[in-house]
Amino acid sequence: MALKSIVFKADLQVSDMDRNYYQSHALTIAQHPSETDERMMVRLLAFALHADDALVFGKGLSSDDEPDLWRKELTGEIDLWIEVGQPDEQRIRRACGRAKRVVVYSYGGRGAEVWWKKTASGIGRAKNVTVIDIAPATTAALAALTQRTMQLQLFVQDGIVQLMGSEAIVPVELTVLAGSMEEARAQA
Repeated sequence: MALKSIVFKADLQVSDMDRNYYQSHALTIAQHPSETDERMMVRLLAFALHADDALVFGKGLSSDDEPDLWRKELTGEIDLWIEVGQPDEQRIRRACGRAKRVVVYSYGGRGAEVWWKKTASGIGRAKNVTVIDIAPATTAALAALTQRTMQLQLFVQDGIVQLMGSEAIVPVELTVLAGSMEEARAQA
């Protein structure tokens, strides 16, 4: 018998002064049976950092053809493709060919460092990819915020990012490994 996804609800308020974006989003997030709370919360953080009415969660772990998040234009062209974790080089190159912008949020401490050393030269030539590493302390704190129903607020000002839940405030530590944060977070 196949395991079913667990459904989480998040009321997310975004106050992003860097992008002049102030909006609330009622999100339903399906957690794949093999997905950890940490990975799911990184997906939620990625949504918050790129929040937009057209941004949607893809099939992610359940699909080879869809990213974790994406935004399409009205023409069907993919404007933004977001991957979470440590996707293989071929998947990133394929995404670069299909989308105007590709953003990868890696995490996992030492494992992410090893992945980046192996992948950096292969995707470094792509002009439309940004790779951002999330500090292990940040992802652990994000996982601790996980509840079936969440009230969250994202605050961004001058590159400083904080995610606030009912129990804690999480300072988000991001390190750009390739590309630029400004290009990655530019609105369509």
